[in-house]
Amino acid sequence: MAAAALLRRLPAARAPATAFMAARPISDSTAALTIETSVPFTSHLVDPPSRDVTTTPAELMTFFRDMSIMRRMEIAADSLYKAKLIRGFCHLYDGQEAVAVGMEAAITRSDSIITAYRDHCTYLARGGDLVSAFAELMGREAGCSRGKGGSMHFYKKDANFYGGHGIVGAQVPLGCGLAFAQKYKKEDTATFALYGDGAANQGQLFEALNISALWKLPAILVCENNHYGMGTAEWRAAKSPAYYKRGDYVPGLKVDGMDVLAVKQACKFAKDHAVANGPIVLEMDTYRYHGHSMSDPGSTYRTRDEISGVRQERDPIERVRKLIFAHDLATPAELKDMEKEIRKQVDDAIAKAKESSMPGTSELFTNVYKKGFGVESFGPDRKELRATLP
Repeated sequence: MAAAALLRRLPAARAPATAFMAARPISDSTAALTIETSVPFTSHLVDPPSRDVTTTPAELMTFFRDMSIMRRMEIAADSLYKAKLIRGFCHLYDGQEAVAVGMEAAITRSDSIITAYRDHCTYLARGGDLVSAFAELMGREAGCSRGKGGSMHFYKKDANFYGGHGIVGAQVPLGCGLAFAQKYKKEDTATFALYGDGAANQGQLFEALNISALWKLPAILVCENNHYGMGTAEWRAAKSPAYYKRGDYVPGLKVDGMDVLAVKQACKFAKDHAVANGPIVLEMDTYRYHGHSMSDPGSTYRTRDEISGVRQERDPIERVRKLIFAHDLATPAELKDMEKEIRKQVDDAIAKAKESSMPGTSELFTNVYKKGFGVESFGPDRKELRATLP
């Protein structure tokens, strides 16, 4: 590839290549680099975007780091759950990181994102930090929802991340409402409403899409198709699993959701389309490595060979690693050092999150009504609470 040749560093005339490779730093170049997506986009009622994606060495390194942090966070969350430090429902995102990272690379924090309960990595992509993520998972006050939301209800208002929703499909009408507000305020922004293939058959999704099309709202409906709704394969639940065509009268695009550059290209295209013309449906062809939730081993309805096959052939982090090596942006040793640093960063964040206290009992009554309750404690040990409606 010509771009690769332009970016490849050459040693000085008298310097041995091995010495040069050991000395040169990880690339932070912002020089333009064009890379073709892994597979073509498949479109419905719209011309697809170009497969040639413009990126930079610095962006590729950022993609690798961000997805590696997300992967490590989810693996650590698995261990914390098994140690009973995380309770309740917990849905992990490992395998799907390219969707969160590629989407964020294509938009701004003025755009809105709303998703279902597999939300930890989307929170990080929106600028959330590891300490508040782990604190929320463990139900601590330092959590992004003050320890009261848990795994399914991450939230970051200052970055227009609206959660984190436990009711299957219910976030889609809310996302279309956010898009309505954006159009009403005459903002050149859009809302990405994410849902899974399991939620794609929900009636409320089609009702919200209908009104969004009528009013030409800047709504992008993103189906993260990981091919299993809980333990049900898509072909057992959907007569038509071509989710990008489900909008009928609304354009759609099928994207390789394991290719971070393809996701970036598709989301940029979708935002431009939605702001100018109204809603569009994106189907992200992706895969989750863990089971649906922590109670699901993930191996009763699919084979271990299937899971390992996806890891070997389509893993989003490994794809970026190969691009980094192909364009001589870092050495294997440098990436290994980065991964060691990330493991330490995650471990330190867990330790700090554990230092945060659990919410007090009075917190049961906060954030329910805007004006709050008149709460008083009584009883012999002052542990009984009485609240008065405003």
